[in-house]
Amino acid sequence: MPIPFASRLHAARRVLLSHYVANGAAAALGLLLISALVHLWLGSGAASAATVGAIVAIPPDMPAPRRGKLLHMLPAPLLALPLFLVVQRLHDEPWMLGLLIVPASFLAFLAMAWGKRGAPVAIAAVLALVFSMAVPAPAEGEGWRVALATTFHFGLGALLYQPWAALSNRLLNGRYRVQLIADVLLSLADLMRLQALQFTPVLSLGERDNPLMGALLLRQATLADQLQSARDIVLESPTSARQQRLAGMLLCALEMRDHLLASALDLEQLRRQPEQAGALERLRDELLAQAGVLERLADALLLGRKPEPQARPRLDLGALEEPAHAGFTPARLVRGLAYRIGHVQDEVGQLVALARGEREPDLALVRVYWQMFVSSTGWGWKPFWGLWRWRAAPLRHAMRAALAIGVGYAVSQLLPWREHAYWIVLTIIVVLRGSLAQTLERRNERVAGTLLGCLIASALLAADMPHWALLACVTLAQAVAHSFTLRRYLFTAVAATVLGLVQAHLLGAGGSTGFVLLERMADTLIGAGLAWAFAYVLPSWERQQIPALVARTLAAQMRHAREALALGQLQAVDNHPELAWRLARREAYDSLGALVQATARAWKEPRAVRPPLAPLERMQAHCYQLLAQLTAVKSMLLLRRGHLRGEDVHAPLQAAAQRIEAILSGQDMPAPPEHGADDGLAAEPLPALVETDLTPWLLRRLRLAEGLARQMRAEAGQVVAPLSEAA
Repeated sequence: MPIPFASRLHAARRVLLSHYVANGAAAALGLLLISALVHLWLGSGAASAATVGAIVAIPPDMPAPRRGKLLHMLPAPLLALPLFLVVQRLHDEPWMLGLLIVPASFLAFLAMAWGKRGAPVAIAAVLALVFSMAVPAPAEGEGWRVALATTFHFGLGALLYQPWAALSNRLLNGRYRVQLIADVLLSLADLMRLQALQFTPVLSLGERDNPLMGALLLRQATLADQLQSARDIVLESPTSARQQRLAGMLLCALEMRDHLLASALDLEQLRRQPEQAGALERLRDELLAQAGVLERLADALLLGRKPEPQARPRLDLGALEEPAHAGFTPARLVRGLAYRIGHVQDEVGQLVALARGEREPDLALVRVYWQMFVSSTGWGWKPFWGLWRWRAAPLRHAMRAALAIGVGYAVSQLLPWREHAYWIVLTIIVVLRGSLAQTLERRNERVAGTLLGCLIASALLAADMPHWALLACVTLAQAVAHSFTLRRYLFTAVAATVLGLVQAHLLGAGGSTGFVLLERMADTLIGAGLAWAFAYVLPSWERQQIPALVARTLAAQMRHAREALALGQLQAVDNHPELAWRLARREAYDSLGALVQATARAWKEPRAVRPPLAPLERMQAHCYQLLAQLTAVKSMLLLRRGHLRGEDVHAPLQAAAQRIEAILSGQDMPAPPEHGADDGLAAEPLPALVETDLTPWLLRRLRLAEGLARQMRAEAGQVVAPLSEAA
C-alpha cells in the first residue's frame, strides 16, 4: 500500500526536527565558523587544512550529557594530530607510508573496545590518515616546513572544534531533551501499532507461531537503546521545572513499555477463539488510538506547542462480555487484557498531563534515576585490558581492518592512477564493520551513495563555483553526513562522497573532473569489494559470543524475577521507588536486546557458522513473555495490592521466586504441583467479579512464569550445547 503524501510530509518534518539533524547542523555550523575564521586570519590554504581538522574532530560529537563532553571529545584530535604529521612526512615514500598505515590503523581501531563511545574516536583517527594522504606532496626541500605548517593548521581546526562542541552541546541541551523524549514516544507509537497487529483472530487452530515476534523483538531492542540515550541526557541534573517534567515523561515511557509488553499476555489463546473477534478488534482500535495520541504528543513537543488534552475516555469494560462462568474463560481473559491496555492508556494520559504542566513529576523517582541510571562519562582502562584475548571481537576487528587497509593501499599503488590512493582506503574504513551483516549493509549503501554523490559532485565542480560557495557545499554535506551516520547511511554515503570530492578539490588534489569522478567510482567498487572479502578474515562470528550473551540473559532474568517477586512491596503503604527492581529490569531488557541484535546479525552469516537459530529465537520470545508475566505480577503488587489476600500470596510469591531462580540457574528443583495441561483456559474457582479479588490471577501468573522459565532453560541448553561441542 503506497504511503499517503501527507504521511510522508509528517515523517520528513519529524526527521528535520530530530536530535540527530540538530546535532549535524550544529557540527556543520562549527565547521563553517572555523573555516571562515581561519580563512580570514591565515588565508584559503590554511582554511582548507583547518577544515580537514574540524571534519576529523566531528565524529565523536554526538548529543551527550553536559558533564564530561570535552573529555569525550579530546581523544580524537590527540590521536589524529601525530598521525597526520607522520603521513605528511612520508608523502615521498609511499611504501614506507604503507608500512605505517597498517600498525597505525590497528592501534586506532583498538578504540572500538570502548564500544559506542570508542568507535567515533577510531574513525576520527583513521580519517586523519586518509585526509593527510589527500594533501598534495610539498615541493622538494620543503618537506618539514610544509608538513609542520599543514599539521599546525590541521590541529588548529581540530582543537578549535573542541570548545565549539562543548558550547553547542550545552546550548542545545534543552532542545536535545525534548527531541529525545519525542524520539522515544514515536518509537513507542510504532511498537504499539505493531503490537496492535497481533489482535487479529487466527482461523487455523493449529497455528502456534507468531509471525510478528521477530519484528517485535527487534523493535524492543532498538527501543532499549533509545531509552538509554534519553536517560543519559534527560536525567542529567534536571533542575528546572520543565526539565523535571521531561524526566517524569521519560519515566512514564519506561512504565508504558512494561504495560505494553504485558498487554500481549493471553493473546495467543484469545486469537483462537472466534467468538472473541469483536472484543479483540475493539482492543486493537484502542491501541491504535493511543499510538495516535503519542504521535501527536511527540509532534507537539518537536514544534514547541502545548499538546492537546487527553480527551479519549478510558476503555469501557462494560462494552465487553461479562463472564458467565467461573474460571479463566475467554471472556474473563479478554477483560483482563482490557485492564492491562487500560494501564497503557493511563500512562499516555500521564504523559499528556506532564507535557501540559497539569501534573507534577515524581521527584523522588527522578532523583533515583538521575543518580543510578545514566551511563558513565569516563573512559577507564578496563576495556583496553580486556582486549587481549584471541577471541575478543574488538581485537580481531582491529587486526582485520589493519590488514584490509594495508592491502587496499598496496592495490592503490599498483593501479594506473595513484593520485587519489586514499579513496580505496577510505571506502574500506567506512564499509568494513565488526560483523558480516553490518559490512554487507554498508557495502551496498556505500556503492549506491557513492554513485549518486559523484553525480552531484560533478555538477558542483563543473559549475566553477567560487571558494566560499564550495565551502558552503562542504558545510552542507558535512551536516547531512554527520546527521544520518547512525540512522540512514545511504544519505551519509551520498554526502560524504560530495564532501570528499569537493574537499580534495579545495586541497588542490584535483585533476580532470570527469576522470576524477570515474576514478572515485572505480576506487569505491574496489574498496567495497576488499572490505567484503576481509569480512571473512579473522571473523568474529556471532556464535562465538552467543553463549556469553545467553548466560547474561539468564542471569538478568533470574535477578529480575527475584526482585519483581520480592515481598517488600506487598507490605508497603506506598509505591516507594524500588531501586533494586528497577536496576534489574533495565539489565533484563538490555541483555535481551543485545541477544536479539546478535541473532539478527547471525541470520546474515554463512549457514555453516550460524548458531542454532530456531531454539535461540524461541528462547528470546519466552524471555519477553516471562518479562510480561512478571510485569503483570508487579503491576498487581504496585497498583492493586488492595485486591490481593496477603496471607494467600505470601508463600506462593516466595516459592515461585525460588523455583524460577533454581530453574534458570540450572539447579535440580522439584516441580510445582501438577495443574494439568494449562492452555490458559482451565476452569478454576474465581469470584464473580475479578475486581474483588486478584489473588487467583496472581497465582496463575506465577504458574505460567515458572513454565516459561523451564522452557527458556531448555532452549538455552539447546543453543549452548552444540556451540560448546564445536568449540
